[in-house]
Amino acid sequence: MTITSTTETTPVIPMPEGAARALTIAGSVTAIVSAFLAWTWTTAFPGDLTVYGYPADIQMLTIVGGALTLLFAVAGYGVRGLRWINPSGSNNPTLLAALAALATTLSTLISIAIELGGLANLEPGGGVAAAGVIIAFLGALGLPLDRKTQIVMVRWNWFLSLLTGIVFYALFRVIRLAKPERRVPPAKRLPSWAEILIIAGVFTVGLFVVTFGIDTDDNEPQLFVSYLFLVGIGASALLRSGLTSRLAHITARNRQVTVTAALVMAIAFPFIQQSGDTYTLIAVNILIFATVALGLNIVVGLAGLLDLGYVAFLGVGAYTAALVSGATSSAFGVQFPFWAAALTGMAASLVFGVVIGAPTLRLRGDYLAIVTLGFGEIFRIAMGNLDGTSGPQITNGPNGIPNIPQLEFFGYNFGEPHTVLGVELGAYANYYLLMILVMALVVLVFSRASNSRIGRAWVAIREDETAATAMGINGFRVKLIAFALGASLAGLAGTVQAHVNTTVVPENYQFAGPVPPNSAFLLAAVILGGMGTISGPIVGSALLFLIPAKLQFMQEYQLLGFGIALILLMRFRPEGLIANKRAQLEFHENDDDQQVVPEQRQSEDAGVGTAKAGA
Repeated sequence: MTITSTTETTPVIPMPEGAARALTIAGSVTAIVSAFLAWTWTTAFPGDLTVYGYPADIQMLTIVGGALTLLFAVAGYGVRGLRWINPSGSNNPTLLAALAALATTLSTLISIAIELGGLANLEPGGGVAAAGVIIAFLGALGLPLDRKTQIVMVRWNWFLSLLTGIVFYALFRVIRLAKPERRVPPAKRLPSWAEILIIAGVFTVGLFVVTFGIDTDDNEPQLFVSYLFLVGIGASALLRSGLTSRLAHITARNRQVTVTAALVMAIAFPFIQQSGDTYTLIAVNILIFATVALGLNIVVGLAGLLDLGYVAFLGVGAYTAALVSGATSSAFGVQFPFWAAALTGMAASLVFGVVIGAPTLRLRGDYLAIVTLGFGEIFRIAMGNLDGTSGPQITNGPNGIPNIPQLEFFGYNFGEPHTVLGVELGAYANYYLLMILVMALVVLVFSRASNSRIGRAWVAIREDETAATAMGINGFRVKLIAFALGASLAGLAGTVQAHVNTTVVPENYQFAGPVPPNSAFLLAAVILGGMGTISGPIVGSALLFLIPAKLQFMQEYQLLGFGIALILLMRFRPEGLIANKRAQLEFHENDDDQQVVPEQRQSEDAGVGTAKAGA
């Protein structure tokens, strides 16, 4: 028995559904087998793909894409054990998984041909891989698709259907297909031990996926490009299948287990690094970026205040920590312990937040954004002028404050390697573990604040400040609290950043620049990830930091690609990658296919009941 959706219609390529599904399965199996063959005759690019029987990292991506396509295709037959992974019963996840394998594999093969000078550099295994992913994709195009995601295509003949299917479908429909599938039947509740095993398995897979992306060699950008294709389109397939919604309900029922698993997986990251501290620094910077983005999420996501100079608060914390941590060029000549330096940095950022917010938070909208943008630029210029010539000798001007000593906490020097559980952790691994604690603290503050009375007041002001004021909320005081709290969290992250970089210079705190974090990228991380959520800014920060770090050959076109990505996101998913449920319903309230499933409605009703009880 084949599972089909009630809204499915004719396929893009007309063929019997049984033949299309068999073609998809055959193509995905062929793609998996091709990864065990040689794709090139030389190791010059993009790595060693000359070995038979031992897939390289880039070939492993093809295996994953083919396996995901195979699972969704076989699940369409109604196989009892596989129906759980595609509760929507739609064929769109199969098409998206096939598209992920197609984009991952063909981008690699085309890059090999271009880089090495022709198709003659491909071994037979490369041709088998191309044939496999193309056959799987054509078979997926022959499956019935949902009416809302069907393309109006002119089917002149099979040849033109092939061309239009590959080109236009890949370009224009992947984002539409990524819209979450709401028609998911309620899942039978599993035993507690089974749900705990599922949560552990999901976080283990997530740790492997994140580690693979961070550990990709900077000299092999094609591997990271293929990784992005697979993760991006593959995640869309999982979202469309309804599996992510089902997993979300499992994690919601086991919140403590989920939090524990997330913390364990995060701590385990430096212990599984094969290259020492080479890539741990990227993870440290991602955590710093994400921590600051979470602080900005209080200001923008909860209170609705557009702050374009938020990176200045990060700079205030970093400069304060540099001045009081015993740097040789410090104008104060003092050395506080870490806890005192962190509190001083937070206090300084808090004071600046209040000083800047008190006279400006009576403004709204664009006027407030312009004022905060001016504050960010004033801070950067002022730090460059406090050099003893243009102003007092405090920050050494453009040269900044170098030689900031490494942190030392209860005799534990963060700048020295330490052996923990038989694994040698380098300096950046020490700072990584410290940032995990800082991140946990910020997440706790954010979650407690958003669920408190003041958090509800922030949301009320964000939705309609005039109505909130009429209901008795002191808008100015509430907004000032949000501004001050967000500034202090950014200052806390700045104190750690100063010791990680061992130097602080004004150029690190611009409105927009080639290297995040800066104000533009921080705001984009919040919007891209999903305003008002915890995991959204973390995911957005990871993407916006990792992609420029790995694709340095595209640095000249970085802002162009960044702008195109934001335009597409605002057009097709304005609520962000990880959306707040209320915002998602508001943005898609007129969509016919956005039907709330029974188990989701029960969860939302329970949340409303809890809020009423708290009120």
